[in-house]
Amino acid sequence: MSDERKLKLAPVAVLPVITSLDINVERVINGALEAKLDEVVIIGRNADGEFYFASSKSDGGAVLWQLETARLKLMGAM
Repeated sequence: MSDERKLKLAPVAVLPVITSLDINVERVINGALEAKLDEVVIIGRNADGEFYFASSKSDGGAVLWQLETARLKLMGAM
């Protein structure tokens, strides 16, 4: 496409709302970086379906507490 015909796109606003749509992985990770978190747990799967887990905390009990707290908040949001 020639330079004259390129569309100028406006910036996209990211709204802080709950959505039923999937969100791009990079957007979620960037949001976590911008939140300046003290602790983090990351759970995911790659394109091959392989499980990935990482935590900034070494204490498994503290990580489990974060996961259970997140589960309760998620169940309350439904």
